[in-house]
Amino acid sequence: MKSESMPGIVLGDVEVIRVVEWQGPFAPARGLVPESGAEVWRDNEDRLAPDHWKPDSDMAVVALQTWVLRSGGRTVLVDTGVGNGRERPGSPRFHHWQGDFLGGLARAGVRPEDVDVVVNTHVHGDHVGGNTVGVDGGWEPAFPNAQYLVPAADDFHFGPDNAYGNGRREDDRLIYEDSIAPVHRAGQTVLWDGTHRIDDHLTLESAPGHTPGSAVLRLASGSDRAVFVGDLLHSPVQILAPSCNSCFCLDAEQAVASRTRILERAAAEGELVVPAHFGGAGAVEVRREGGGFALGRWAAHGTE
Repeated sequence: MKSESMPGIVLGDVEVIRVVEWQGPFAPARGLVPESGAEVWRDNEDRLAPDHWKPDSDMAVVALQTWVLRSGGRTVLVDTGVGNGRERPGSPRFHHWQGDFLGGLARAGVRPEDVDVVVNTHVHGDHVGGNTVGVDGGWEPAFPNAQYLVPAADDFHFGPDNAYGNGRREDDRLIYEDSIAPVHRAGQTVLWDGTHRIDDHLTLESAPGHTPGSAVLRLASGSDRAVFVGDLLHSPVQILAPSCNSCFCLDAEQAVASRTRILERAAAEGELVVPAHFGGAGAVEVRREGGGFALGRWAAHGTE
């Protein structure tokens, strides 16, 4: 049954609810997507403004959000946001962040104890911070009954086994210590690689490049299809110009290959593309156009 507390959509037998923690101008457009030319933004202003780009200030608009899926009688969260009160000295916007992530879930009818599965599409601070909550000066899992699905390649890369390896910053060490390690200690983590089936409707698939373990979540139920792509896409500009990475991608060549592969399948199979950070409607259909891709219809649901 569809939640009455927040807008959502139903895909086959799966309800999808969007919980937006924050939405607004985030960074200069070509700071977020450095390889994109000014012309791709300007020529597509009618599709990008105002939900994804502010032309007057040339700022890209993004959202911090979590997707709640009700599938097969279980509640699944896709990414958990920044988390409150974290030490993030290298990320001033998120340093000591105070949001209302758990309040947003509550308004969607989700209590912490109701969550069965947490999907971290990758181990970046704005995707795993809500995994834990502060308790007596330490950190404990925010969802006591949940299984946390973490890509094994990211767990290795950002964890102590690869201490200060390529692409690992001091903030990454802090993120791992306060948002991943406590879940390991609680015995609630499942590390996976390649593919991982959650239930009859939901399957995780590796899509490396943004991070070594970056993943997408495929939804297939009845005739409906969707793919939750995490940070393969930060802006719709990357659908129009898939060779353009965000400034956060660790392996540029691999990220382009994963992005292109995911967009090709989405266009071929009619999958709704659901990125982690799109503003506006948050999700969009993709179609083939010439030798590339074009934006189709936006998802027919709103925000909190």
